[in-house]
Amino acid sequence: MAREIKTLSIEKNNFKIPYFSILGVLFIVILFTSLWRPLNLDRTIYVPLTPQVETTVNDNSSSIDGDGKVEIVNGKMAAVAESSDVPEDEIIKDELDDIVDGKDNAVQYTIVRGDTLHDILIRYNVNKNDIYQLTTKFKQLANLRIGQQISWTTDDNHNLQTFSWTISSNNIRIYEKSGDKFVESSETAEIMPQNIVIKGDIKSSFVADARKSGLTSNEIGIITRALQWRLDFRRLQVGDKFSVALTREMHGKSKSLSNSQLLGIRIKNGNKDYYAILADDGKYYDINGNSLSQSFFRYPLAKKARVSSGFNPRRLHPVTGQIAPHNGVDFAVSRGTPVLSVGNGEVVIAKYSGSAGNYIAIRHGRQYMTTYMHLDKILVKPGQQVKQGDKIGLSGNTGRSTGPHLHFELHINNKPVNPLTASLPISEGLTGKSRKAFFSKAKSISSQLNF
Repeated sequence: MAREIKTLSIEKNNFKIPYFSILGVLFIVILFTSLWRPLNLDRTIYVPLTPQVETTVNDNSSSIDGDGKVEIVNGKMAAVAESSDVPEDEIIKDELDDIVDGKDNAVQYTIVRGDTLHDILIRYNVNKNDIYQLTTKFKQLANLRIGQQISWTTDDNHNLQTFSWTISSNNIRIYEKSGDKFVESSETAEIMPQNIVIKGDIKSSFVADARKSGLTSNEIGIITRALQWRLDFRRLQVGDKFSVALTREMHGKSKSLSNSQLLGIRIKNGNKDYYAILADDGKYYDINGNSLSQSFFRYPLAKKARVSSGFNPRRLHPVTGQIAPHNGVDFAVSRGTPVLSVGNGEVVIAKYSGSAGNYIAIRHGRQYMTTYMHLDKILVKPGQQVKQGDKIGLSGNTGRSTGPHLHFELHINNKPVNPLTASLPISEGLTGKSRKAFFSKAKSISSQLNF
């Protein structure tokens, strides 16, 4: 009996050694975990269960959204959300948007001073590979001239299908995609120019009444873009009037419209007249020779900030292998950094919206839209008019975001473009001889724009 008791005592003591060792290790792990955490609580990260992720290291900044990667943030590893810039709310479109955007992915454009084909097509988000192939194979496309018209069509993925260049009234070059290459052809035709003035009254809406008066969708789009910064076409009322002086080029045999150029536009809204007169540089100016364009800030911040994730509309998700576009630019800024409107406009959305978090969308004229996501605080309301440089919110970490930053997007004709490289309008008036020549032309054209 004594021997059995001694044996049990030895076994009990032997059992305590590993038991207390395990308890000691667990205590140390728990203590270390509780003490070791990021000092900046704003950088708390959600870690979704995402398999097969890549690893990138960024020791000095917060992880930014949307890549499906793993980043090191303040020494901690976290899987980045697959998609974090998709607001639940979409911008409501109207008939003017359809006109400005063009139908069936077709766009017609008049060359103005400073334009290059590459910049124009990039602005409209055409596939970069198609742009490169077109401009490198056909060197003559570098010879675009002010006032010439080009047009093109794309598929739903922005791949270029056809491109047309009107060199002169009877010389049109066409570049059509065949397989994965472009083939050039040309057209010549007898052209009959017509100078006309089209007038109308607002009875229902500008688009409907302009069409009834005989203006084409493309011509209505030109009017809308020319006056987008001066006139809100939605606020035109019954009884308002419009008058348009233009030149149309018709094919001799078929008498079909080949080309048109709007020389002058006048719209009477209440007691106020809005003019747009075409100058020799291919741009429209008001009756006093002042620019009708609106300048933009390139950055929505008072100071430049590091770009932590760039614009990439064809980014491939590393897990799914599918295209997961990053349609904006992420700026690495701390929580509470003032966010500024890059231009004059109207706030159309200001609310919490899905994975975009606190989200602001501003419409600038009819062609431009900017969005600001993951904000900590919203300082504007829907319907509010804002000016360039106004503080509209504070940057933050709301929505599906892995760290404080600002996600900023620029849309032109309802298509996302790179805000850091996109060609933006410049507000410049005419000077010197150009201004003198413009007044002579404007006097002649404005005299035709009576009601």
